[in-house]
Amino acid sequence: MVAEMVPPPRFATVSFDNYITDPGQPSQAEAVEALRDFAARLGDGADAKGGRRRHWFRREAKPAASGGPRGMYLDGGYGVGKTHLLASLWHATPAAPELKAFGTFVELTNLVGALGFQQTVKTLGGHRLLCIDEFELDDPGDTVLVSTLLGKLVEAGVALAATSNTLPGKLGEGRFAAADFLREIQGLSAHFRTLRIDGEDYRHRGLPAAPAPHSDETVTRAAHRVPGASLDDFPDLLDHLSQVHPSRYGAMCDGIQAVCLTGVAPVPDQSTALRLVVLADRLYDREVPVLASGVPFDQLFSEEMLSGGYRKKYFRAISRLTALARDAKGLADASYER
Repeated sequence: MVAEMVPPPRFATVSFDNYITDPGQPSQAEAVEALRDFAARLGDGADAKGGRRRHWFRREAKPAASGGPRGMYLDGGYGVGKTHLLASLWHATPAAPELKAFGTFVELTNLVGALGFQQTVKTLGGHRLLCIDEFELDDPGDTVLVSTLLGKLVEAGVALAATSNTLPGKLGEGRFAAADFLREIQGLSAHFRTLRIDGEDYRHRGLPAAPAPHSDETVTRAAHRVPGASLDDFPDLLDHLSQVHPSRYGAMCDGIQAVCLTGVAPVPDQSTALRLVVLADRLYDREVPVLASGVPFDQLFSEEMLSGGYRKKYFRAISRLTALARDAKGLADASYER
């Protein structure tokens, strides 16, 4: 499982050089330079053979003696390229792939569930770098678990990097009684230097409006003509997602060349909506286009959802699904080929 913790296909070849900064948003260029420097510092921790000095950024007895944060926390809105930068850091860090780990927050908590806490600490504790994408705290259990885990890894000399739509001191806000777990949340925040990345959603910058949904007939025809395409009625898909653990959504997407959905409609409740967010992330990671009929993707989530504690997740899902719908234009055209 740990060996599979590498940047997903969409970010397999990204670099700091091909991250296109917006001249009107100086925080983007500043983040690139800060992360380049961070990667270089990690390189300074290698021995002559390229191996790892175990106690890079070593914390002694107390956090106050540690010399400051041991990680980078990329904070910003959806679509500003945080995952691109995180994956670029992974690629730029001069260490063998087996000494670097890259995964989403959900994948990290699932790893603990599969290996157990102590084995996870032992396994990741030998790494040079741990990159955590989509860092979110949705419940108190995750807060305590991750706070303890990252503290152990920092003690072992592991450097950290994470992305999120929420500042580390605000994690969990609006989702559970975060004030009751303030010590854990502040402990997490102490591990990171926060880099604020401003900007517009690059997925839609300068592009035409999102494509309108297609007819059921067009979607069905495309599913039968495109090799490797799936075809599902949207309510049936949501029902299936409720029977599969979100940690398996990635494997469920493997081998799928296109997703064709009929009857897309607003999701009925928050639990369903959060499962759909995870699926959207996994499809986006794998660059799987989505052809759909029904309502546009920006109507999937209710106004109440879009103003609640998970709003940033929902906006990210809308952004990513819209990009995948744009990628699917060729599938609709193919459905009319003879």
